[in-house]
Amino acid sequence: MSENKEKEKAASVPKTNDKAAPVKSAGWRKYFSKKWVFPATYVTAAAIILALMWVIQNSGTNELKTNEMDLDPQAPEETTGAAEAENAIPANAAVETMIWPVENRDEVEVIMPYFEPGASSEEKQAAIIQQGDTYMPNTGIALARPDNQPFNVTAALSGTVTRAENVPSVGNLVEITHEDGLVTIYYSLDDVLVSKGDKVKQGQTIAKAGRNELEKNLSVHLHFEVHRNGEPVNPETLIAESAN
Repeated sequence: MSENKEKEKAASVPKTNDKAAPVKSAGWRKYFSKKWVFPATYVTAAAIILALMWVIQNSGTNELKTNEMDLDPQAPEETTGAAEAENAIPANAAVETMIWPVENRDEVEVIMPYFEPGASSEEKQAAIIQQGDTYMPNTGIALARPDNQPFNVTAALSGTVTRAENVPSVGNLVEITHEDGLVTIYYSLDDVLVSKGDKVKQGQTIAKAGRNELEKNLSVHLHFEVHRNGEPVNPETLIAESAN
């Protein structure tokens, strides 16, 4: 009787599935026993870490650029553009071209031309300056009125007076320096109105035509020269180019 009760009691207790845990554990062991599992897991984790680092770094860089723009709102391109705009010549600005160095061109004539090496013998002879027994080519042009009266001498271009003095052989002399390596020289002057360092405008009266010792046979006249980068050039050629 007692033995039967013990059996019934034992039968009433639920049986534990002792094989379930070992089977599940065996499945994970089988999964991790594969050779590709750990390398694949490592690569995946490394990719995630690198992606997070890139996001954090890129966020910091963008924040730094934003802060720099806040400190200096003017971008380099804008600064360069502003400087170019400031130095640029306005589209409607007139560019100066050389004019005759006299107030009224119709009142004067060229009485001695520029010495051109390729000119005819007659033209070369007319462009020779004689001083005693010395002959020299004329490196400018001489302008005079037919009645030998004085006339106003004007600046052929705007510029800065770099010389204003008296030279014994050529009389009162004025030199004006311009852009592009050009220098205009005026001598045989009277009543000079400008001084060294003065800024002059094109067409401004700087003196009157007078006399000098070197070209005393020419009476009252203006001797006018143009130098480009230190070398004399024919003023009439430059004025003719300007007219075109």
